[in-house]
Amino acid sequence: MAGASLVCLLIGLLFLAVQVRSIFSAQLQQEYIGLVLEAVDRAESARDAVAVLANAAKTANAASAANTANTANTANTATADPNPAPSDAYRLARLELTDRLATLDALVNASPSPAPPLPRSVLSRDANFTAASQSLDAAASYWRAQREAVGAGMRERISGVADTLIVLSAIVFGVLVTALGLYAKRTRQLAGMSHEFEHAALHDAMTGLPNRRRLFAALEATVAAGDNAGKLAVLYIDLDGFKRVNDTQGHRIGDEFLIAVSRRFRESVRTGDVVARIGGDEFAVLVTRFDTDAELSAIAERLIACVAQTDEQMGLGLVRASIGIASFPDRVDDYWRLVAAADETMYEVKRNGKNGFAFAQRMR
Repeated sequence: MAGASLVCLLIGLLFLAVQVRSIFSAQLQQEYIGLVLEAVDRAESARDAVAVLANAAKTANAASAANTANTANTANTATADPNPAPSDAYRLARLELTDRLATLDALVNASPSPAPPLPRSVLSRDANFTAASQSLDAAASYWRAQREAVGAGMRERISGVADTLIVLSAIVFGVLVTALGLYAKRTRQLAGMSHEFEHAALHDAMTGLPNRRRLFAALEATVAAGDNAGKLAVLYIDLDGFKRVNDTQGHRIGDEFLIAVSRRFRESVRTGDVVARIGGDEFAVLVTRFDTDAELSAIAERLIACVAQTDEQMGLGLVRASIGIASFPDRVDDYWRLVAAADETMYEVKRNGKNGFAFAQRMR
């Protein structure tokens, strides 16, 4: 689509260039026609002056002939000239007409486009007035028709340019809208990919649980928000006997167990608590709202039950859980040490028989 739009845009621009050039050419032609018509107007004015003087001369001759008739019975002492000599004004008017016709002929011959020339016979000083007048009328009609034709062509080209600009504007607008749509789509794709990358960086690929990095980020965010009445706890979980599952049943069964127990962990904790897979068969739960150790003990018992239920469902008879619990600020005065304290306590549980939980000793 973008390629087709670009081709249409280039064709439209080429068409515009041709039309604009034609309009400039027509404009020059119009200006030249205007010069010719100005010469025509001057020649017509000179012709009208000659005609007026000729009519005046005829009127004077008619009056002179009447006076001669009234005195015809005299002794013929005087005889009127039937063709009196033309007056000086008439001769000057004919010279003016001849000059105007010569100027008009020069402009016609210099026209950039072919045009009918004036007959050579009407350009001399003794040319027939009637023939000169007819030639002038013909030239006037031709050049006025040319002005109308060129003007109509210019208007048509200007209309074509306007239509083309509208079409090109629509194409450009369409291309811009398409580009913006593609940009928005690409931005959404990149945002989705960024979210996927961020999710992958903060979550365990197999179980979908938050990883160690996400656990510490949640821990810091909870402390920064200050909406937990200043109390936090971490329950560190290790699956007793899980290595024997991988050794005897294979890693596929081991992976299925981890996925199943992770799902049970998520379902057993409260909304707002964070279950994370630390790595291998070790998990941690961040508890953000509690009042007493009894609440933490209840959570630990549910987590141990989750492991036992998963083991029973899969018919393994091998896996149980050891849990260490560390709380801030009751037992640990630095919340960054919660995970480490809970981990150490979990190992104490494992050394003391496994399949149970214990609270960390107070650390100051």
